[in-house]
Amino acid sequence: MNAPRLVIIDGIRTPFSKMGADLARLGPEELGRIAVNALLARTGLNPAVVDEVIFGCVGQPADAANVARVIALRAGIPEHVPAFTVHRNCASGCEAFTQAYEKMLAGRGEVFIVGGTESMSQVPLLYTHQAAAKFSRLARAKSSFQKLGALLSFRLSDFKPRIGLQLGLTDPVCGLNMGETAEVLAREHNICREKQDAFALESHARANAAREKLEEEICPVYPPLTKAVVTNDNGPRKEQSLEALAKLKPVFDRRHGTVTAGNSSQITDGAVALLVMSEMKAAELGFTPLGSLTGYAYAGCDPQRMGLGPVFAIAEAERKTGLTLDNADLIEINEAFAAQVLACLRCLKSDEFAQKHLKRDRHIGKVSKDVLNVNGGAIALGHPVGATGARLILTSLKELNRRQGKRALISLCVGGGQGAAIWLERN
Repeated sequence: MNAPRLVIIDGIRTPFSKMGADLARLGPEELGRIAVNALLARTGLNPAVVDEVIFGCVGQPADAANVARVIALRAGIPEHVPAFTVHRNCASGCEAFTQAYEKMLAGRGEVFIVGGTESMSQVPLLYTHQAAAKFSRLARAKSSFQKLGALLSFRLSDFKPRIGLQLGLTDPVCGLNMGETAEVLAREHNICREKQDAFALESHARANAAREKLEEEICPVYPPLTKAVVTNDNGPRKEQSLEALAKLKPVFDRRHGTVTAGNSSQITDGAVALLVMSEMKAAELGFTPLGSLTGYAYAGCDPQRMGLGPVFAIAEAERKTGLTLDNADLIEINEAFAAQVLACLRCLKSDEFAQKHLKRDRHIGKVSKDVLNVNGGAIALGHPVGATGARLILTSLKELNRRQGKRALISLCVGGGQGAAIWLERN
């Protein structure tokens, strides 16, 4: 007996906005609420039929614990509908999606709102444990003498904050930040600066060419304390050039590095919401799906080379589904870094890599430039880490329908040494 299929009815997202820019005043819970409200309006779904809300978020806000629940209630989802938040670093939006599938298979629901949200602008500054202990001592002090003693224990270094975003982008196991792991791949796979910059330029060119198409998946956002309305991604640069990219200095290895702000993903705010349900429920409710989930896989790899995660996940997805790169009409490899994507492309077509690391005789396959990241990627559009996986699902299915293609493969590298790969099929 065939397993029931999970179908994607529709999706919508906020514009993606560079950190500190148009959406900086909005927390992840508000960005998520905006996306869910727009999704309900677009689909006309009665929120009372939703079985569960599942959202990915990496920098979860301290004042909105279980941000998925806050999003659901503020978006008007009835209080009897449960919600939970998932965190798989860059693949959190994918995890929310595949969690819905697993819930459906287990008979724990048929209709789900899933997605991801991230405000990288609002990742907080933190105090050290030592400084926090001194603040705690001051708060507990009762007499003037105790308060004075607590105050005198402070040093200037206690007021130097730890940057939460920097901590979150650093792997505690290998000790490298994400950019440093990209430098590892650039060195090991001989990926020069010029090739990285050329890849980045192509991302901007494709994103700019796709602006009208991408507008179809974007809802307007009205930031507080301003009369402006945000309707487009602000990452793609129309005037980007190789000359401008070449002037940027390496960020992660200033003496010998090749990874710059220009050939890396942008740090971004944004949210995505998807309406997914069982195929039978979609027919019952009268919805025509955009597409369906065919199969997926998550895989682990060396944290120092986390950027190769897509190669391991694509290989595992092939083992589970039987689908190869030749079956994909569209392929997305999230552009965490140009060096990382280029390294993945080399490893995917390498027999040596396959035999040494994947325990298979032959390479996975070659990816054609014509089907890869056709609407640009995170170098141009940005990478709000908790939301990107859901955006790739939405963007790929919209494009698959435009082209009347059959299948799309999306993949991401994941901080900590993991990869995600999802096969989608147009209905």
